[in-house]
Amino acid sequence: MMALFRKKKRKLIEDETAVTVEQEQQEKSDEETVSTTLSFHEDWIMEPEERFVYQYYHQQLPKLKPNQISISGNKLIEYEEGFVVVAFLRNTLPKPIKFEKVNLLLIDENGTPFAKKQFEMDDFGELPPNSCRPWRFLFSKEDRLTDTIPSTKNWRIAFELQSHNNGSNNHKLELESSWENQISPAQKEHLLQLLKKLPPLKTGEVNFVGIEAKFVQEGSFAVTVLIRNGSTKNIRLEQIPLVVEDGDGDIICQGGFTLNLEVQANTSKPWTFIFPKQLVLKTNPNLTGWKVYPPTSQS
Repeated sequence: MMALFRKKKRKLIEDETAVTVEQEQQEKSDEETVSTTLSFHEDWIMEPEERFVYQYYHQQLPKLKPNQISISGNKLIEYEEGFVVVAFLRNTLPKPIKFEKVNLLLIDENGTPFAKKQFEMDDFGELPPNSCRPWRFLFSKEDRLTDTIPSTKNWRIAFELQSHNNGSNNHKLELESSWENQISPAQKEHLLQLLKKLPPLKTGEVNFVGIEAKFVQEGSFAVTVLIRNGSTKNIRLEQIPLVVEDGDGDIICQGGFTLNLEVQANTSKPWTFIFPKQLVLKTNPNLTGWKVYPPTSQS
């Protein structure tokens, strides 16, 4: 993942989110704070009244310690099926910083993220030392993580700082409600253990891992797979062609499925696909080493 900024040391603190990026002045007193100066982007055009409002809100922000980068939410405005967020970015480093990309989370009063998005920051420019700049971030419908949006007061914004290791420690299991109601705690634990043993996904990778394959009623063939989403975005699957191959390399069945299935970012979701009897090509397959894959992904 592209670095949030050019320093390596990162620490996430939610609410008044602060990222410590240097340690040269660690010996300074915990009580020492830094005031920031309001900085407007040169391309921003605003009326004097609007400028005054930003100045007022800037003065209400808590002071920061030296050598921090902070983001504070100011306003959330619903826009079409998404929303615009106005936030203050602050820099108490002794030198200017330039963001490359930022991954932002919007969090409700219970600490649950309700939207996330990565933003390119080329237009933001440099943020001078000990300064604060308001900026607008547009979240679209696809960036929402929940159907409900908190009130305009009960939310906050935070940097999402992700580990470069996208292994099982960060990857989560997601179950549809129908699965939650049908599987036992032992089956769920089995899925969690399987997830931990799988090799980590590359950033942006989506793949399928076979869990169970068997014949069911009337000669149909059922395949349960773990759909793994290594992307930082939710994915929605609508048309999926699948091939099931047995341990001898023979095709057991193949066909396409129409569905409306969402897999959240950095999660894996199990799902069962049932091939009708007419799509089964081998009735006595070797299931000791079978695999399932979309036909275009076969090597």
